[in-house]
Amino acid sequence: MNYQKILEKREITVSVPCRIDLGGTLDISTFYLALARLKPCTVNIALDMRTRVTLSPWKAGRVKVSSRGFDSAEFPSFYAPYDHPMGLMFAVADFFAADGVHIQIASSSPPKSALGGSSAAAVAIVSAFLKCREGRVDPLTAAVTAHHIEAGVAGVPCGFQDQLAAAFGGVNAWHWQLNPGGPGFVQERIFTHREEMDALDSHMLVAYCGVPHVSKDVNKKWVNAFISGENRDKWEEISGITRRFSQALQAEDFFKAGALMNQETELRLAMTPDVLDATGRALYGMAGAGQCGARFTGAGGGGCVWAIGEKNSINRVKQEWKDHLAGENSAELLNTRAATRGIVFLDPDE
Repeated sequence: MNYQKILEKREITVSVPCRIDLGGTLDISTFYLALARLKPCTVNIALDMRTRVTLSPWKAGRVKVSSRGFDSAEFPSFYAPYDHPMGLMFAVADFFAADGVHIQIASSSPPKSALGGSSAAAVAIVSAFLKCREGRVDPLTAAVTAHHIEAGVAGVPCGFQDQLAAAFGGVNAWHWQLNPGGPGFVQERIFTHREEMDALDSHMLVAYCGVPHVSKDVNKKWVNAFISGENRDKWEEISGITRRFSQALQAEDFFKAGALMNQETELRLAMTPDVLDATGRALYGMAGAGQCGARFTGAGGGGCVWAIGEKNSINRVKQEWKDHLAGENSAELLNTRAATRGIVFLDPDE
């Protein structure tokens, strides 16, 4: 397909949300297959800090990728290195046999903030190419395609929840299972209406700690230890905690949800103490002292921390976080809320 000529007539622009989560890593097949008897799930909340991708025409025989926080890169079509900082984006372009295309990525979340930004960008790029090729986009197809491509180039096992949050949006529990011929999960919508999500917004916080993360380093430790037979009891506990956390959210019992979140964080810290940096540990301590729960996002090791709790408690913690982060370089309390929508196509001039 000649994408260059299609894009000369009309550029394609699409946006998708990033996410905060609990129970991550259980969406990696290494874990959910071994723990199948426990019916493992992960929970994520899509955020309105969206990643926007625009496909534009470029020089024939070349593909260019530009993204905030990274140097732009351009390679001959089909010859980009996948170990490049934006190798995943070039891998998506190769899957669609892109030639003469400029992929422009604009994310409203901080770079390498552990909010699933790279996976979200991949879903957005897949969606844009599908729109060019087929005129319509099925969210599941976009998520599955992006996940398979990422798993193929990452060099470590990859979870699936980030792509699903980007494609579908909303607040969901994803129940992981072996399903030959199917997607390997069952989606359970925790909240379905904007009013419910507005209520949730008043019970949660998200902060960037100012230090970028590298998720594959932490995930690799967890995967290797699990394969070696270590920490199986902790992952069993995390599976049960995540399921109960989902139930607490559904019941809008935010005090219980916070207590469960802290239990999950303690188990992670016992396995990998460096999953929270100094700023993250300080925020976590403030949340616990304020009767709220807090957890790193994604695989931690830098990036963001999020909190949940009763409204009065979360408001007190919010001010404490804000005061503390004012003295931290690049750190900030993020202005964000739950996103109802996943893949959204836009006019490129908007």
